[in-house]
Amino acid sequence: MTKPIISADSHITEPPGTYVDRIDRKFKDRAPRMVRHDKFGDIFVVDGLDAPIPMGLVAAAGKDPEDIRVSGVLFEELHRSGWDPKARLADQDRDGIAGEVIYPTVGMLLCNHPDFNYKKACFDAYNLWIAEYCDTHPERLFGCGQTAMRSPEEAIEDFRRIKDLGLRGVMMPGTPQQEDYDSPIYDPVWDAAVDLELPLSFHILTGKSDSLAAPTRGPKMNSFLSIIRGCQDIMGLFVLGGVFERNPKLKLVCVEADAGWVPHYMYRMDHAFKRHRHWLTAGTLSKLPSEYFREHIYLTFQDDWVAFQMTGMCNAKRLMWANDFPHSDSTWPWSQDVLKEHTRFLTAEEKDWILHDNVAELYQLTL
Repeated sequence: MTKPIISADSHITEPPGTYVDRIDRKFKDRAPRMVRHDKFGDIFVVDGLDAPIPMGLVAAAGKDPEDIRVSGVLFEELHRSGWDPKARLADQDRDGIAGEVIYPTVGMLLCNHPDFNYKKACFDAYNLWIAEYCDTHPERLFGCGQTAMRSPEEAIEDFRRIKDLGLRGVMMPGTPQQEDYDSPIYDPVWDAAVDLELPLSFHILTGKSDSLAAPTRGPKMNSFLSIIRGCQDIMGLFVLGGVFERNPKLKLVCVEADAGWVPHYMYRMDHAFKRHRHWLTAGTLSKLPSEYFREHIYLTFQDDWVAFQMTGMCNAKRLMWANDFPHSDSTWPWSQDVLKEHTRFLTAEEKDWILHDNVAELYQLTL
């Protein structure tokens, strides 16, 4: 019997009241809010960000490429299931999936907000909203909360609050306020995540180095090729910085950064360690870097053909398929066609791992 398919990375579309209705009163006048613009359509205006967030790309799943546009799209034109959980189940059924691990959309861009106090207030409000959304169908909607990482102590408090809300994991910002993630000051944070059984995720576009707006050479499309770099840097930080050496039970999820690059990346880390470890600084490592990567890092991807071909060169027990609904890169509503083509060389066991078992085990899902 075929196991139900779970998307390890899907998204919501924050409705207008997500932040305004739930944010700390001190920030209510500055809360992210949706504004209708004559030229740009409905946009999220965020105090402290240079540019507003247009809604065109955040819900372009299923559109023909020539119909995808950044601006000029109205909220009511977006997939209703982005904010209506009842409609969500119908869209899951249409795509042939049984459940989704759900991430924010506007909240991704908020990860790079320069004001950590503002970011904290926004994330606290979002956590309340996504908990309400997922609580309507907890057997099929599995939300991830957000933390601003102002301090290690506060992060642990956030983890406990996120757990109490019934959320399944934590989406981390690319950069914390204090030092960096390889600092030993964060070891209690990683212990708390393990104890609370909350997987920690790093998603593309949540670090300054992987923004579509970052300077790039050549045409704008060249920037699309670099958006996985932020996640790669963070994974390297945890491996080479000795974080997994000090925290052997910690698991991370590298989200939407594809996975076809992983075999070469592991080789490159091992090469650096073997050849250059006496003059290039790194943390204390008792194993090859690739061994930490293979054990501790899960990766999500949607239509990464290369990843499906490279399962023998990485750890297939750490690969997790996703449909990225309702974003513009989504495979919805054609996911079954994509998977039929991309998984045809896999064994039945590998298919189960990548489409169900790995994500179900990580997030303790029973479907």
